[in-house]
Amino acid sequence: MTERRQRFVLYGSAAAVVVVLLIIALLSWRSSKADKEAERKAAQLTAALSAAGAQTPPADQVVRLLGTDGGSVCAAPNEALVRAAALAGLSNGAGGPGTRPVIADGRLLNGELLVISIYCPDKLPEFQQFVDGLATTDGEGG
Repeated sequence: MTERRQRFVLYGSAAAVVVVLLIIALLSWRSSKADKEAERKAAQLTAALSAAGAQTPPADQVVRLLGTDGGSVCAAPNEALVRAAALAGLSNGAGGPGTRPVIADGRLLNGELLVISIYCPDKLPEFQQFVDGLATTDGEGG
């Protein structure tokens, strides 16, 4: 191999390593930025849950579950299947033909409302309208 060709291979390899390191650095920077946003939103959610009187999960668990975009809660909160699952959760708990809708505690959907208001506020008005249309109690015996 000629000296010129050896230098070309050496410099080309060095340039390729630098490019790979730059890509890794760029991806790490974006990941760190997303983690900070996820931590900020998780802190906001846990504070809101605490203010509402609910038990709060650890912030790192909220970060892993909801990330920066609300995860599955914000994926399709106003779709028919998600609403059906919410309504099934507000039933009497019996299986099969014994299942009956109930007038549930209005606080049961507050957690989901808080998640939507923090992680995907653009979807909140439609979901709030759905929740407002449900017959619920105030949670204090009727």
